[in-house]
Amino acid sequence: MSKMSKISQENTSKQGPVETQIRDRLGIALQPTHLEVENESHSHSVPRGSETHFRVLVVSEKFIGINRVQRQRLVNEAVKDLFDSGLHALAQRAYTSDEWTELGSEIEITSPPCMGGSKKL
Repeated sequence: MSKMSKISQENTSKQGPVETQIRDRLGIALQPTHLEVENESHSHSVPRGSETHFRVLVVSEKFIGINRVQRQRLVNEAVKDLFDSGLHALAQRAYTSDEWTELGSEIEITSPPCMGGSKKL
């Protein structure tokens, strides 16, 4: 189990409406065998409780035979209208089941530090 999945599973009951929509849309569009969604908004200069910055890890057979950019386009297409309603950033990793198995399911996704303004609590 990846470090991110531990976080995702612990916070599933606390997910907000945007996180729920991301999970639902990716689930429908990509039929993933593994899906992790993490709200990283707390690490950015946004008000407490925001849902603007997310990180996703998607494992789907829909990625077979297509490159990384095409995979990211599929992910973005599934949630594109959320960018018009407040979603600001979506860090993502997209793998086939074979790639996921080969990597040992131990992928740590790190997002770059926030560069927008100063963080004030």
